[in-house]
Amino acid sequence: MSVTSRMKTKETRHATRVATSGLKSIIGTLTKRTRQLATSNEKLKREIAQRKSVEKSLRTSEQTTVQLLQKSRRMQEELRLLSRRLLSVQEEERKRISRELHDVVAQALTGINVRLTMLKTQSTASAKDFHKKIATTQHLLLKSVEIVHRFARDLRPTVLDDLGLIPALQSYLKIVREDSGLEIALTTFSGVEKLDGGAKTALYRVLQEALSNVAQHANASRVTVRLTDHRGKVGMDIHDNGRGFQMNKIEAAETGKHLGLLGMRERVEMVGGTFCVKSAPGKQTTIRVEIPHHQIGMRKRRLKKAGDKTLECP
Repeated sequence: MSVTSRMKTKETRHATRVATSGLKSIIGTLTKRTRQLATSNEKLKREIAQRKSVEKSLRTSEQTTVQLLQKSRRMQEELRLLSRRLLSVQEEERKRISRELHDVVAQALTGINVRLTMLKTQSTASAKDFHKKIATTQHLLLKSVEIVHRFARDLRPTVLDDLGLIPALQSYLKIVREDSGLEIALTTFSGVEKLDGGAKTALYRVLQEALSNVAQHANASRVTVRLTDHRGKVGMDIHDNGRGFQMNKIEAAETGKHLGLLGMRERVEMVGGTFCVKSAPGKQTTIRVEIPHHQIGMRKRRLKKAGDKTLECP
């Protein structure tokens, strides 16, 4: 090999080494850049995922806010209706008491006074006639006393405080049978007396309102009332064989019957219980109440996820 050829070969090898070294440097730089890009991509993916999660949370939060707002509006409307119903019921009750006090008690007391005046001026009357007039006066007095007792019983049944829930229910149902002609059967158990006063009052008032609705609206002839002990809860079922009503119209209705249902639910929930209704037009109606044993009046709502409404029994 000539000197010229050797020199060219040497230059070629040197150029190759230089090119290889440069290529390795470029490859190293590219590898480093590729790793940096991969790291940046991973970071970007995490940021995108985080942003999507935040957006989803914001959408969920917005939906929750809308649902809460709707529920709040429903509750405000129910409160407005209940307040209106309460005022109406109070006014009607005052009218009834005023009317009966004037028409019955006042007249009876006036009659008693007149008869006593007559007795005082008829000292020469026969003993038989005298005793007859005294008996008539006593009858008027007893009638007035009975009416006063009925008012007191409607406002607050003393038997509930003095003897307990079962005697109070039995006494009340006896009166309802006589006044309405309804056939009413009561089944209960002694353990119901373990409930506190608030829970007993709630059960009594729910039954009172339910039977009032049955007598006024249901066109029923028979009612069964069952108090049971089930899994640490006192249950009360009120079932009538009347014509029923449309459940999905309760929320929009403003009749006394439907507001009575809302009032019953409020009473039950105030003592930590649950309230539900099962009915349909042309079918029978069942009201069910459940109150935990040893309840101490703690308010605890258990409502449908769809919103705050009168629960329909399964």
